[in-house]
Amino acid sequence: MSKKVKNIPCDLCLSRRKSMFNELPQEALCALSERKSTISHNKGQILFLEGTLPMGLFCISEGKVKVFKTDDSGREQIVRLAQAGDFLGYRALLSGENYNSSATILEEAKVCFIPKSSFTELVVKDISFQNKLMQAVCHDLGVMEQKMADMASKNVRQRLATTLLMLKNTYGIDGEKHTEIDIALTREDLAQMVGTATETVIRLLSEFKKDNLIEIKGKKISIVDKEGLAKEINLFA
Repeated sequence: MSKKVKNIPCDLCLSRRKSMFNELPQEALCALSERKSTISHNKGQILFLEGTLPMGLFCISEGKVKVFKTDDSGREQIVRLAQAGDFLGYRALLSGENYNSSATILEEAKVCFIPKSSFTELVVKDISFQNKLMQAVCHDLGVMEQKMADMASKNVRQRLATTLLMLKNTYGIDGEKHTEIDIALTREDLAQMVGTATETVIRLLSEFKKDNLIEIKGKKISIVDKEGLAKEINLFA
């Protein structure tokens, strides 16, 4: 169930320091704080749907969000995992188009919603913020191009190794002997990220575990040998 909660002023928000709002002037931060609303979401709730019209910008204050596309057969493909400080929906707002993907809450989250008018006003007034947005759009395009290239050139085993290393770099918590991936992903989620069947991911994870590349405890995966996983990626190159 979603519910509106008390707004934290943008200038006091810890997540802002990791976002494109980090260097906004105080006046702009105050204006955003007055106009935004903060919503608390439970796991599994829908944030927005592919094909619908964007009404504003989503900024993640706490938690994690899964962004995915659905093909004609109804199969989901995860295109992004967003976390605190990330923006969602800005490309659709800038282009004036409908969302080309959907988003659901992966872990309990607080998400700030900034109305389209406030976002547009900020873009027009702040040249530095404009530049950051353009850089973000270009970065996202580069990531998508690389993902498409990987899908075409790498086999499933290589794509899974790539995904595990990416998750380690983004969500990894270092321990004495391994790095735990601190995000609640199901095997189906992993399969959607890799672009394969859930059964294939389960089999390959078992193989990686047997080869002492990873450890598995329940749904949690830990990276034991990152160099070994990196070798998997280039094994057939």
